[in-house]
Amino acid sequence: MERPQHYRFHQGQKCLPFAPEEYEARLAGLRAALAEAGLDAAIFTSMHNIAYYSGFLYCSFGRPYGLVVTQTESVTISAGIDAAQPWRRCHGDNITYTDWERNNYWRAIASVTGTGKALGYEGDHMTLAQKALMDSFLAPASTSDIAPATMRQRMHKSPAEIALIRHGAQVADVGGYAIRDAIRPGTREIDVAMAGRDAMELEIARRFPEAEYRDTWVWFQSGINTDGAHNPVTGRVLERGDILSLNTFPMISGYYTALERTLFVGEVDTASLEVWEANVGAHEYGMSLLKPGVSCAEVTRKINAFFAERDLLQYRTFGYGHSFGVLSHYYGREAGLELREDIDTVLEPGMVISMEPMLTIPEGQPGAGGYREHDILVVTEGGAENITGYPYGPGFNVVG
Repeated sequence: MERPQHYRFHQGQKCLPFAPEEYEARLAGLRAALAEAGLDAAIFTSMHNIAYYSGFLYCSFGRPYGLVVTQTESVTISAGIDAAQPWRRCHGDNITYTDWERNNYWRAIASVTGTGKALGYEGDHMTLAQKALMDSFLAPASTSDIAPATMRQRMHKSPAEIALIRHGAQVADVGGYAIRDAIRPGTREIDVAMAGRDAMELEIARRFPEAEYRDTWVWFQSGINTDGAHNPVTGRVLERGDILSLNTFPMISGYYTALERTLFVGEVDTASLEVWEANVGAHEYGMSLLKPGVSCAEVTRKINAFFAERDLLQYRTFGYGHSFGVLSHYYGREAGLELREDIDTVLEPGMVISMEPMLTIPEGQPGAGGYREHDILVVTEGGAENITGYPYGPGFNVVG
């Protein structure tokens, strides 16, 4: 039996989160960047860029996946284990590689690019081992890291992307209300988290009946577990007076949105209330600063000054916000659009960014715990629109 190194297996109908025109516009922007850099083709290996330019969000399980873009072609490269699903879920062509022979993945890519070409690749994702294989199988005339250029493109959202992100923010609110309803003394973190996750997944399925459902999650933390923003859910049992962190993360076709809120079970002590209200004040002040023409570093410095005036800056734990789009807790990030001291990116209409100040007061001090509020804002011509609806602050979030 002759076993092919790669082949095309196309069956079923295309089903994507955006219209073909959306992907063609993204590819046109990419191709312009390739031409400007003198590159013949781009080879993408990351989940976020493959999803951004083709719509296909792969499941690696240790296998490599790719997207090859030339001036005339856009071809996803997928493993045989997925059959035709990558073709149905991608814009453009798809080639399946087999595992009968080692490195058929690169042979499939070579069938599109040829050899001896000027190639772009993702320097922040491709491993040294895969880079060596690329050089061996494709013998490129030159290579160039195109990850920074693609990140800049992804930071500017299209109307279609903003519409999807808006849905995501609303789904996050649904999860937030479900979590609030589940909070009471004696309940475990995991039980509360599941209530929020289930509510969001059902809401996503209602809004997007033809989508694939994956990766939506909740981090719900209590007591000492609130000290870190990314602390996993545990079986800790809630007690009256506990500080809580509500974090809902719906994922829709690779697009991440979030809602994060501080809450207390039943009552909040005076010291905690003082810290909480200061963090809410920073949150409101920070949102007022988000507008076109302002740099990320400038926003950060002003919020730093707000906390310093209240002798709280030493309890800040990370930057004050970040971009939204195709990203996740295990892939992708638009690092050029984060509210940090070392990011000079200037906000522009069409960018989507969060405001999320966090203070962590160590155990043993009055008001101990982690305080965090998080809203998503779309930068407009005249300012920014807050698309998060769930209320923040003590008036709504002392519950149970």
